[in-house]
Amino acid sequence: MQNIPEGLAVALPLAGLGYDRRKAVWVATLTGLVEPIGGLLGVAAVTVFKPLLPFGMGFAAGAMLFVICDEIIPEIHTRKDTRAATFAIMGGFIIMMMLDNAIR
Repeated sequence: MQNIPEGLAVALPLAGLGYDRRKAVWVATLTGLVEPIGGLLGVAAVTVFKPLLPFGMGFAAGAMLFVICDEIIPEIHTRKDTRAATFAIMGGFIIMMMLDNAIR
């Protein structure tokens, strides 16, 4: 389902630039064919680097937490109604933790 809007995002601007409709659809199809190749490369990479995945996931999680703590939370506290924003962050974290435990 995601490929339909993605293909339209490629084909419609090409058609708007004067490309033949068939050629625009063909180009959009070719751009979508890259995804299965990337998926296969991703599967191969995960298979090869499986022992390093926990470290990579931990690094990614730490990077996301850094962005939240360094940029998003200070930005929220420069505006009005900071208490509601703080409770929203806390609520989101609680929901995330509940989903994390429910999925396991």
